[in-house]
Amino acid sequence: MRRGGPSVLGIVLAGGEGKRLMPLTADRAKPAVTFGGTYRLVDFVLSNLVNADVLRICVLTQYKSHSLDRHITTTWRMSSLLGNYVTPVPAQQRLGPRWYLGSADAILQSLNLVHDEQPEYVAVFGADHVYRMDPRQMLSQHIEGGAGVTVAGIRVPRAESSSFGVITPGADGRAVDRFLEKPADPPGLPDDPESVFASMGNYVFTTKALIEALQRDAEDGQSVHDMGGSILPQLTARGEAQLYDFSENHVPGETTRDQGYWRDVGTLDAYYEAHMDLIAERPAFNLYNRQWPIYTHSYQLSPARFNAGGIASESIISAGCLIRGQVTRSVLSPGVRVDPGAVVQGSVLHDNVHVGRGAVVRGAVLDKNVEVPPGATIGVNPERDAELYTVSKGGVIALGKGQRVP
Repeated sequence: MRRGGPSVLGIVLAGGEGKRLMPLTADRAKPAVTFGGTYRLVDFVLSNLVNADVLRICVLTQYKSHSLDRHITTTWRMSSLLGNYVTPVPAQQRLGPRWYLGSADAILQSLNLVHDEQPEYVAVFGADHVYRMDPRQMLSQHIEGGAGVTVAGIRVPRAESSSFGVITPGADGRAVDRFLEKPADPPGLPDDPESVFASMGNYVFTTKALIEALQRDAEDGQSVHDMGGSILPQLTARGEAQLYDFSENHVPGETTRDQGYWRDVGTLDAYYEAHMDLIAERPAFNLYNRQWPIYTHSYQLSPARFNAGGIASESIISAGCLIRGQVTRSVLSPGVRVDPGAVVQGSVLHDNVHVGRGAVVRGAVLDKNVEVPPGATIGVNPERDAELYTVSKGGVIALGKGQRVP
C-alpha cells in the first residue's frame, strides 16, 4: 500500500495444473492462458492488486510456468526505485525434496518472502478468475473486524455448491460459522435458501494469524494442506474467520451491468461463456473501463485491417489481424488471419490463428498458431469434431496450440 497506509504483501497462487481447461493448458499454466484477445488470466488479479496500491506481489508458480514467468517478467515491471515489484516465485523445495502439496504448503514453503517484507497483512489471491475488485475495501473490513482471515464470498446457486468452497455466515452476516470445501448439499442462506456464499479464493490475513495457521497445518498429518480445504476450516473453528460480501465492492467506472461480475473460468464451457460476455452491446464485463484498467503486454503490431469485403460484427478484433472473410460474435487475438470466403462464428481465436479460404469455424476455441486449411470445417459436423478434437460437455470445440486440422 502507499506510504502511510497499512503494509500489505500480495501473494498470488498460480501453481495449479488447470486440467479442466485442456488442451489450452497442455503447454502452459492456467493463469497464462489468453483471455479477451490480448490479456492473460493472471492480468486480472494483478491489475486489481496494483490498482489498489498493493505494489509488492509474489506470484507462486509450479506447473508449466515458462509462459507465465515470461509474461510477468516482461510485462509487470514496477518501480525498483520505490522498492515495488511483481515477481514469479517457482517452487524451491525449501522444506525438503518435494513439490508443493497444496496451496497452503506453497505459502508455507515461501514464508521467507513474508519474513523478508514483514508486512502487517498478507493478501492471498487466486490467479485465474475474471473480475474487477478493489482489495482496499476488503482490507478495511478485515482491519475493522479484527479477524485472523477475511474471505471474499459471492452468492451462487446452491446447485453449484460442489464446485466451490461454501461459506456459512453467522447471524451478524460477517463471522464465518462454517467453511465447507465443495459440499454436495449445503444449507442455503436464510434470506435465499437456493443460494450460498461461494469462496472466490481471495483472502486477507493478519500476518501473525497466517503464519501460525500454516505452522499448525504443517504439523497435521491428515491435512490436505490447501487454503480452502485446510486453513479456512481451521481458522473458522477457532472463531478467527469473517466473510467479505463481494457485492459490496465497488470500483471506479463500473456500470450497473458489470458491477459484481466474477467468473471462475476453470472449464472450457466457463471460459467460452466468459468470452461471450465480452461482446454484447452492453457487455456483462466491460474491458473498456479506463478508471480501473486491466493491464497487459502491449503488442507492437499494426492496427487490424479489413480487405476484400471482410467484415466483423459483435466481435473483438485485436491488433495485427487481417480480416478478408466474415467474423461474427467472436474474439480474435493479435495476428489472426481470416481469408476470403471464410466464416468465423461464435469462436475464440488465439494469436496467429489462420483460417483459410472458404473454411468454417463455429463454436470453437483455437489456441495459438492453429492453421485451418482452405475449405475445412470445425463446428459443422458434431460426430467428426468429436473424433478429431476436444469437445466440452456444453459442445465447445477446442484445439490445442498448433494442432493440425485435416
